[in-house]
Amino acid sequence: MSMIGLNVLVIGGGIGGLAVARALALRGASVTLLEQAEAITEVGAGLQISPNGFAVLDALGLGQDLVQNSVRANAVSLRDYRNTEVLRLDLGRLQNRDYYFTHRADLIEILARGAREAGVRIRLLQKVDRVEPGDRPRVHTANGAVIEADLVIGADGLHSRLRPALNGDASPRFTGQVAWRAIVPNDANRPAEARIHMGPGRHVVSYPLRDGSALNLVAVQERDQWADEGWTHEDSPDALRATFADFGSEVHDMLARVETVHLWGLFRHPVARHWQGGHCALLGDAAHPTLPFLAQGACMALEDAWALADELANSENTASGLAAYQTRRAARARRVINAATGNAWKYHLRSAPVRFAAHTALKLGGALAPSAMLHQFDWIYDHDETAAV
Repeated sequence: MSMIGLNVLVIGGGIGGLAVARALALRGASVTLLEQAEAITEVGAGLQISPNGFAVLDALGLGQDLVQNSVRANAVSLRDYRNTEVLRLDLGRLQNRDYYFTHRADLIEILARGAREAGVRIRLLQKVDRVEPGDRPRVHTANGAVIEADLVIGADGLHSRLRPALNGDASPRFTGQVAWRAIVPNDANRPAEARIHMGPGRHVVSYPLRDGSALNLVAVQERDQWADEGWTHEDSPDALRATFADFGSEVHDMLARVETVHLWGLFRHPVARHWQGGHCALLGDAAHPTLPFLAQGACMALEDAWALADELANSENTASGLAAYQTRRAARARRVINAATGNAWKYHLRSAPVRFAAHTALKLGGALAPSAMLHQFDWIYDHDETAAV
């Protein structure tokens, strides 16, 4: 269908919201994006853009902007908590080497600039209270305004205001895991690789950002005491260091440089049963939150954004386009989420004999069949949503 003149309202100025806003605007839609913050910014954190996510950014005309503001990843190194390498995945063996470590704020800036250049109107300080799906959906803001549109897209994350309107309320379940995140100087001149230090009930992920001058850290612990969900809760660096006190010197050196750290609880949310209805659609975490154990949250939002715009452009009307979007994306999103959920236990083996056996198997696999170890992820990385039929 023609999108010229289609009035679209996007809720949320994160990765998925900005990406779908640009994708639709480039196809002729009139797009307004509502963001509750006073500016399109992002707190300090790193993320990984694997080839499947880069394919979308490139198709949106933003690929080179990402390349210029990111570190191209060369490898993933799995290590035990004492720092002995267990398995090394050479990303140079990938058919497509477009795998990058980037600062979330840099990606948000690239997408926001791209949205504005495509004609998207970004309205700040617009907190959404509720959404009414229908032939002419309505968005109610916290300041009492009511905004109508031809199409409303909820890209508003874990606490989406649109999701309950389509699915009712859902209660997330605490996974028994918490995570800290921080950015520290790359004083040791770490190379362009992600390192995962795996210990009993805990692991630490680290990789360089920007020009390589900084390291992004994510540390995960299994524990009974839950923490609030969200990325803005500050914690004590000493508490982080104490949790990983028995890890090796490399982890100690990184954690010693932490000055500010945030802690959040990891919760498992059900995938939404209804991604669309009443001329409304969900994408990204609003539809299918994922745990951070495959580094695919941002990439899934980018894939959603492209698929939604593509299906609308190639359908007879909005309703059929939205239905085709959910059909196209639901199975893949569930598969990625299930794989990420199942990945955590591999990093947290508590029994020393079991851990030794598992790590030995990984070492043998890496030595005897390095390509096979890497290509187990082909179904994720080789997927190109921009070429999907």
